[in-house]
Amino acid sequence: MRHFWQGEWVDDDSVAHRLDTLEDRTQQVVTGPRLSPLVVLAAAEKLVLDDHRSSLASWGLDEMEIEETLDALRHALSRPELERKLKRELGNLDPARMVRFDFRTPTYEAWVPLGLLAHVTAGNAPAAGVLSAVEGLLSGNLNVIKVASDDSGFTAEVLAALASHDHTGQIAARLIVLRFSSGNTDWMTRMLGAADAVAVWGGEEAINGVASLVRPGARVIDWGPKLSFAYLTRDSWSDVDTLHALAADICALEQQACSSPQVIYLDTEDPAQVFAFAERFASVLELTGPLTREPSQAEWAEITNTVVVAQLEEHLGLTKVHTGDRWRVLADVRPALRTSPLYRTVWVKPLPRKEITSVLRPMRRYLQTVGLAAERPDVALLARSFVSVGVQRITTPGSMLGGYSGEPHDGVYALQRYSNRVSVQLDDRFAADASLDDLAESRQLPVPAVAVTAKSDFETLQDRPADVYFRSGGSSGAPKLSAYTWADWDEQMWVGAEALLATGLDPRHDRIMNLFFNGHMYASFVSFFSALERMNAVQFPMGGEWGQLDAIAQAIVDNRVDTLLTAPSFVQRLFAEHGEMLKEYGGIRKIFYAGEHFGAQAIARLRDEFGVETIRSAAYATVDAGPVGYQCQASSGKVHHLFTGLHTLEILDPESDRPVSGAEPGRLVFTTHTRRGQRLERYEIGDLGRWVPGECACGRRTPRFELLGRTGDVFRAAAQTLNYRRFLTILEDEFSYAGALQIELNESSSGEELVVRMERGRAPEPAASQIMLLSRYAEVAEAVQQDELLTVRVENVPLADFLRTRSSGKLIAVVDQRSSRSV
Repeated sequence: MRHFWQGEWVDDDSVAHRLDTLEDRTQQVVTGPRLSPLVVLAAAEKLVLDDHRSSLASWGLDEMEIEETLDALRHALSRPELERKLKRELGNLDPARMVRFDFRTPTYEAWVPLGLLAHVTAGNAPAAGVLSAVEGLLSGNLNVIKVASDDSGFTAEVLAALASHDHTGQIAARLIVLRFSSGNTDWMTRMLGAADAVAVWGGEEAINGVASLVRPGARVIDWGPKLSFAYLTRDSWSDVDTLHALAADICALEQQACSSPQVIYLDTEDPAQVFAFAERFASVLELTGPLTREPSQAEWAEITNTVVVAQLEEHLGLTKVHTGDRWRVLADVRPALRTSPLYRTVWVKPLPRKEITSVLRPMRRYLQTVGLAAERPDVALLARSFVSVGVQRITTPGSMLGGYSGEPHDGVYALQRYSNRVSVQLDDRFAADASLDDLAESRQLPVPAVAVTAKSDFETLQDRPADVYFRSGGSSGAPKLSAYTWADWDEQMWVGAEALLATGLDPRHDRIMNLFFNGHMYASFVSFFSALERMNAVQFPMGGEWGQLDAIAQAIVDNRVDTLLTAPSFVQRLFAEHGEMLKEYGGIRKIFYAGEHFGAQAIARLRDEFGVETIRSAAYATVDAGPVGYQCQASSGKVHHLFTGLHTLEILDPESDRPVSGAEPGRLVFTTHTRRGQRLERYEIGDLGRWVPGECACGRRTPRFELLGRTGDVFRAAAQTLNYRRFLTILEDEFSYAGALQIELNESSSGEELVVRMERGRAPEPAASQIMLLSRYAEVAEAVQQDELLTVRVENVPLADFLRTRSSGKLIAVVDQRSSRSV
C-alpha cells in the first residue's frame, strides 16, 4: 500500500516505523516558520483536478458522480472561495499574524494552529479528505489524514499534487496521508495518540471509537450524520411550485446529502390533512426522472423493510403508504422525527408549531437544515423557533442542498474548530507596534514564475472585476486607472493604519487634520481618512484646498489640532502664508507627509521655527500598488520597511531582470499577493532603490529598502507630476535639439531646484531654453511662477559631464539628488 508522508511516497513498513515520530515532527512544524494561507491559495490555483479522474473511477464512481465530485472541489478550492472562507471564518487572509484588534492598546490576538490535526474520513465521501486537509493547511496545522482502505488513492494524489505546486516545501511538510483499515488498531492508536485534535466523519460508532483512542485534552471534532426536513404551513402546502421544489430537493443526490429532506412536516394536528397532502405530493414525485444512482442490495433491503412496516401500520390508522417505481411517500400521524431509508423515500408528518420545541429539542444534536415554506409574517417567528431547538440552517424548498459562500457547516466554522484564538497583552514599550510578528520574523512570499511587467504596461493588468477606481499618473495623455475590490481596499487600509502607527502617530492622544487632496478620483485623502477610521483616531477631514489656507490655519488653532497629514508642498505654503498664526499657536507637534519629496532644509525650518517635533513619511505608497512600505521611528529620509504581508519586493539590475548583488541600486519590482481588482505580479513600479543591510534599531526584522529615485520618465517635483519626455519634445520642437538631455533635482532653502542639463555646442543659449520651457510647459510654470516652490536652471555642459549608469554607461534621464522622498 502506498502512503504520502511529508513529500515522499512510502510503503507500510516505512509508515510503521515513522508513526512513533509524529510527536517530534509536530514539534518541528509548530516551532518552524508559520505557513501563510497565501501559499496554500497560490498552490490551489495551479491544481488540475482532471488529472485525477481515473482515481475516482477506481473508487467506483460513475461519470456523473466523478463530475459532481470534481466540480465541488473546483469550486471549494478556487481562490475566491478560499479567500472568502478565510475572511469569514478567521477574519483575514493571514489570521495567524499576531496583530492588534484595537490600535489604541498594545493587545494582540491571532488564530494559531492546534498542532497535529488528524482527519479520519469516511469511505463514501471522496472529497472530504482533500477538503478537510486544505482546511487544516489554511489553519497552519500538521495534518495526518487517515483514508479508508478502499480509497483508490485519490486523496493522497490530489494532496501530493497540491504540495508539488509549493516550492517552499511548507505544504508538503504539513501533509501525511495514510491508507489503512480502521481495524488496524495499532496504527489507529499510534496516530490518534499523538494528535492534538481529531476530525472524524461517520456515525455514532465511528465517532465513539475515535474518541476512545485520543489522549486526554485532545479536541474531537465530529462531523457526524445530520437530519434535515421541510416544514410547510397551511398557506404553502397547496402551492404547486413549493411541492415541485421539494421534490427537486429529494431527488437531487437521492437524499445522500445531510441537507436532503427526509421528512416533510405540516403545521397541523389533523391526520386527514397529512394523508391528503401525502397523496398530492406522491403525484408530484411521479413526474420526476430516473434515479441518478441505484441503491445497493443492503439499501434496497432497508427501503423494503421500512415500507412493509409502514404498510402494516395502515391497519392501525397510523400510516398511509404511496409507492411508485422510483419513489415512496410514507404518511404517518406521529410527529416524532425519524430517518428515511433515502433514495426518494420521504415521511410526511404533522407538527403543529406549538409542539416544535417538545418534539424536536430531544433531537437537537442531529438537526441540520429546514426547508421552510410559509407566508412572510410567519417566517421570522418559525425560524426563531427552529434555531432555538438546534436547527443549524434554514432555507426555502428547492434550496436545501444549496448554500452560499462562507456558510457555516453544521453550525460551526471549520477553521475555527481547527485553530485556537490566543492573545498577548503588553505595555507601552509596544505603543508603535501593530504586529508582534514583525519583531520576530523576516520573510517574503515567493513570486510567481512570470515575466516582469513594465510600468508602461500597467493597463494590461486590469483584467478582473473591481469596485473602486483611482487615477494613476496622467502627466501626459489620458490618466490610467488603478482598480480595487472593496476587500482589497479594506485590507490595504488596515495596512495603512499600521504604517501610521509605526511612524509615530498615536491614536490615543493625537488630534489629526487630514489635509490631503480630495476629489477627481485622487486616492490620498480617502486613503488616510479610511486608515484613521480603522485606528479609531480623532480626525478633522479638512482636505487640502489651495484657496482655503486661511480657513485651514484657523481650524487648526480653533480645534487644537496637533498632527497634520499632508503633502509637503501644501504644508510649506500653509506655514509660509500663515506662519505667524501657527507660530503663536505652537501646538503642531507632528507632520506626516506623502505624495512627493520633502526637502531636508524645509523640514529643518519647520522644526526650528515652529517647534514641530516629528516630520516623517506617512507611508511609501502608490496608486498602482497601494501601501508598500512604512517608516519606523528609527528610519529617516528614504528608508522604509516592506509590508511583507501584502508584497514581495525584488530589486533587479537596471539593465536586466536579475537580482542585484548586496546593496547595489536597482529597479523596484513588486508582487502584490492579495490584490483582487488588479493583477500585480512582478510589476515594475518605476522607482529605483537598494536593500538596506543589517538590523533596524526599532527591532523589526522586516526587510528595509532605500528609495533612490525614478527609473522612468515621470517624476514629482514641487507638487507637480512632470515628464522627462515633455521637456525633450519641447526642445526638439522649438529648437530642433538632438543632443543629450538630463534632468537633475536638487533642494535649497527656498524650495526645490530643477536643472535642465543640455549638451554644449548643440543646445541653444540657456536663457532661451528656460523661457521656452516655462512658456510651453504649464505645470512647470505653475510651480515656478504661481506656487513659487520650484526654480528652474538650464545649463549647457560637455557630454562627459552627464551622469551615467556605472554598468552600461547609459545616460540617466532623471537624477534625484534630494535628500528625502516619500510617495
